Amino acid sequence: RVHIPFPPPHIITMMRAAALALCLGASSAFQAAKPVSTRSAVKVQESKADLQALAGKCNPIVKFFDPLDLAGADFWGKGEAATIGFLRESEIKHGRIAMFAFCGFIAGSNGVTFPWPIDMEGHPFPSAGGVPGAQWDALSMEAKAQIIGFIALMEIWNEGVGTHYMKGGKPGDFPSFKDSAVELPHPVPFDLFDPFGLSKSASAEKKAAGLVKEINNGRLAQIGIFGFLAESKLDGSVPALTGLIKHYDGDYMAPFSG
Repeated sequence: RVHIPFPPPHIITMMRAAALALCLGASSAFQAAKPVSTRSAVKVQESKADLQALAGKCNPIVKFFDPLDLAGADFWGKGEAATIGFLRESEIKHGRIAMFAFCGFIAGSNGVTFPWPIDMEGHPFPSAGGVPGAQWDALSMEAKAQIIGFIALMEIWNEGVGTHYMKGGKPGDFPSFKDSAVELPHPVPFDLFDPFGLSKSASAEKKAAGLVKEINNGRLAQIGIFGFLAESKLDGSVPALTGLIKHYDGDYMAPFSG
């Protein structure tokens, strides 16, 4: 087996920026550039002390828990501030995805699907007996490619537009579509985060409290979704879920095997 080394962050950023330019940049030749920042212009350089203060707000009992001293590490030789930015972005992103997955697992387990057809032939969304893993398996390769492709585009946009979270950007701050300095091929009236602008008038204190709630909910969702997955594969492995989660005969790790 040949070992292929993982490229450093600056190479990944360059690759993502190049892909973003190829996908979206052609339209800029027909539109005037807007001098509007896509992310906060304020440089965010968090330290270990900032993490300790945030940890106390998230959980006053456990407080700061970092047995591997990751906050003191130096990933890819980029320094402590860049490493903390990477770790903060990773936790927020994983928490958000886990919250989506947790809610999606509950919806799929209860047979909740979109009412419209999944394709032009009029087929309904698969219910697969209320087994979320089997519902994914029942999707066509074209449907899976669209889902993964959309996620990839969002990831490219998040990583390639605005100030990167390892270079002073705010962790968890997804760049705006409407106020982007990168011209899109067509207008995008809504942003991925806060599409209706409900939090624009919120105070700094309210936003800070919301961040603590998001982190805590994300952490619980990560535990919750793994509990669902474990119980669906090994009956009784999570006593609190025994009899509530249907068994899945497939392999959750199939896309990463073989």
